[in-house]
Amino acid sequence: MRDEQTEVLVVGAGPVGLLTAIVAAEAGLAVKVIDQESRTTARSYACALHPRTLNLLDEMGLAAPMLEQGRKVETVAFYDRESRRAEVKLAGLGGKFPFLLILPQSAFEHALEQRLQKAGVTVEWGHRFADCQDQGDAVTATVEELGGTATGYIVPHWETIVKNRISVRARYVVGADGQRSLVRQRLGIENTRVTGPEYFAAYEFESEGASETEVKVVLDDTTTNVLWPLQGNKCRWTFQLIKAEGLDEFPTKERRSVRFAQQTVDEDIRQHVERVARQRAPWFKANVRAMTWCTDVVFEQRMAKQFGRNRCWLAGDAGHQAGPVGVQSMNVGLSEGAALARNLGKMLRDRAPAGVLETYDRERQQEWQQLLGLKGGLKPRNDTDAWVSQRRSRILPCLPASDADLSRLAAQLRVDI
Repeated sequence: MRDEQTEVLVVGAGPVGLLTAIVAAEAGLAVKVIDQESRTTARSYACALHPRTLNLLDEMGLAAPMLEQGRKVETVAFYDRESRRAEVKLAGLGGKFPFLLILPQSAFEHALEQRLQKAGVTVEWGHRFADCQDQGDAVTATVEELGGTATGYIVPHWETIVKNRISVRARYVVGADGQRSLVRQRLGIENTRVTGPEYFAAYEFESEGASETEVKVVLDDTTTNVLWPLQGNKCRWTFQLIKAEGLDEFPTKERRSVRFAQQTVDEDIRQHVERVARQRAPWFKANVRAMTWCTDVVFEQRMAKQFGRNRCWLAGDAGHQAGPVGVQSMNVGLSEGAALARNLGKMLRDRAPAGVLETYDRERQQEWQQLLGLKGGLKPRNDTDAWVSQRRSRILPCLPASDADLSRLAAQLRVDI
């Protein structure tokens, strides 16, 4: 087993892990980043950056390249089938970035990884966190270097194997390794589940017809569905699956047998998207053309009962998850990662007391109790529209905001938080 050491070990090289590592490295800390995948996401799955996130990126000099690659959206509209029932306008938030920025997650991660490399840190892909032991003044983490081998004769497949084990002695470990976080599991930290699991099918496609200029959220009696405008003439529908439906009724390319021609597969999926969209959103008149990407995803609203202890701390989906519409988990996670990195800098360079990390945990708990409705959620006023009042618990995770911005958007719907 090879021995290594660093000041901060970041587990997970998604957006939250990359940004955490950038802030830590640029503060002069020795940083090591590992991820069990072989590279950043290769697919162009779109993500949406909140105004608060854009302000953070602007402080780091990263907003400009993101703006060049993304699409600005100022309005989120709420529908019940054919009826438009409410809307929130991000322009009402003011500031330098009064909009959502929708861009490919692959482009976002690529820009972050390039910035990290400029800080002298290279992501060690194909390395999996296995376990850790608290040594008092440090943490010893066991990291597995992964490889692969082809197995099988009639139907060959690629099997992941452990090539080597590495012992990494770190002053602190940051778990930014997603909803199935091994760091959280090894710490024995349980989740508080609010709702879920909830199943969604997502389809990105090229569209004929008027270009969408806003995010459209359809809240019918049983499902939450959203139409996202993307760059050019592309859009994405995300449909929530209801209990009466199975995943097989929402086709994806990955589920199809290889004996089907790709053109046939795409045509089946295209017709399916048009049919479901017009059932749930009769106002959707655009013709769906080429399918560019599709998959099914699972979400549950939950938060960790602790955001870490001693020398291991969590950020992003490792500590929480919300619904997919408001993209709250990733955006708040980016702010968490930056805050955690700064706190570690204070601990390691300025000899700040351990209480700064206890404050980090307390602030995360308070923020996510609000975002997940554990503090009462959205509270109707005397003049709140009845439709909004009835659906307010489902509207909360659809609002693309946190902190003070969340209150401002909620006020546009005549509800308080």
